Amino acid sequence: MPAKKLNTDEAAEFLGVKPNTLEVWRTKKKGPKYSKIGSRVLYDINDLETYFTAQSVHTRDTAPQLRSQK
Repeated sequence: MPAKKLNTDEAAEFLGVKPNTLEVWRTKKKGPKYSKIGSRVLYDINDLETYFTAQSVHTRDTAPQLRSQK
């Protein structure tokens, strides 16, 4: 079954940002991957998950290489 596609408002809600933030990111070639079908902008939920995961910041408690430096 293909992954669900979200519009800008839905994608923004999923990521916890404002729709305008996604619009700005698109103009700056930043943010998650998206597809443009005519004038419609759609986000694949798997791409949003990948983008979200890629934004993870490790702390001393979560990064193996940092834990050994305590």
